[in-house]
Amino acid sequence: MERTDIKKWINKVFQITLPLILGAAILVWTYHGFDFGQVRQVLTEGMDYGWMLFSLVFGVLAHLFRGWRWNLALYPLGEYPKASNSVYAIFVSYAANLVVPRIGEVSRCGILSKFDNVSFSKSLGTVVSERLIDSVCVLLITGVTLVLQSGIFARFFRITGTDGAFFLHLFTSTNFYITVACIVAALVFLVWMIRNLAVFARVKGLIQNIWIGCMSIRKVHRPWLYIVYTAAIWACYFLHFYLTFYSFAFSASLGWMAGLVLFVVGSIAVIVPTPNGAGPWHFAVITMMMMYGVSKEDAGIFALLVHGIQTFLLILLGIYGLVALPLTNKHKIKDV
Repeated sequence: MERTDIKKWINKVFQITLPLILGAAILVWTYHGFDFGQVRQVLTEGMDYGWMLFSLVFGVLAHLFRGWRWNLALYPLGEYPKASNSVYAIFVSYAANLVVPRIGEVSRCGILSKFDNVSFSKSLGTVVSERLIDSVCVLLITGVTLVLQSGIFARFFRITGTDGAFFLHLFTSTNFYITVACIVAALVFLVWMIRNLAVFARVKGLIQNIWIGCMSIRKVHRPWLYIVYTAAIWACYFLHFYLTFYSFAFSASLGWMAGLVLFVVGSIAVIVPTPNGAGPWHFAVITMMMMYGVSKEDAGIFALLVHGIQTFLLILLGIYGLVALPLTNKHKIKDV
């Protein structure tokens, strides 16, 4: 019994500390020698808060569309949660991911189970399907970006005189090892998640229900609306990021194609299990912004402020969701 308790404690420590250590280590290296006084100056004089606030609107909309889309996947399973509860669960889940990466996927299923009596295992299956669909979207966006950007890269190299040595410089030395560390960390976390989910499923006998939830995508309610919501989610994610370009003088003229490239590398970077992609996201965005002629200092300021403000939004939405859930479900709590 004691050995089991120790193992559980080690697992919890692993869940929380490893992502924090990894993210912190990459951040420390990325911002080694950085003058943080410049950040204060940009905050007081060099940032357009109107554009930044406008970009946050699309961050909220993406969560709304995600909650509504989730309901469409649950309907074929005979589960009919309140739309507001699904949205609030999404709010809370993304805030939870800041503490333990990917734990939000489980927590949102628990929220619907508590407030709407939705089958936990079946809803978890829909989340698995949802993540697979999102992965396909990332791959499609990445492929389109590579095709569209090939000519722009060639033009960029001709204009700036940049050659292959630039890439050699980027992916040698410590930068190369950071990239490798991120890939290894993502693979280790994936293996750990699969093992723990498999054990959890065997103990609870949930494999069948999870599979039913995964397969619900074949009979999704209003498939055309599901597609519209999916497109809206990713359009909002892009605008949530891209509009921040106009908040800074050094990035305002980069254009939507640069925004798409940075959006893609950022989306891939957050696969690494750190809180909201902290560390890998900064490293990836700074590296790509430098390709477009932005100085390392300005790119560092951009990554630090944009990521910090967007993370703060997730915290606020998470708090709002936690407060709103019991307030909007008082009668259900009383019934229980």
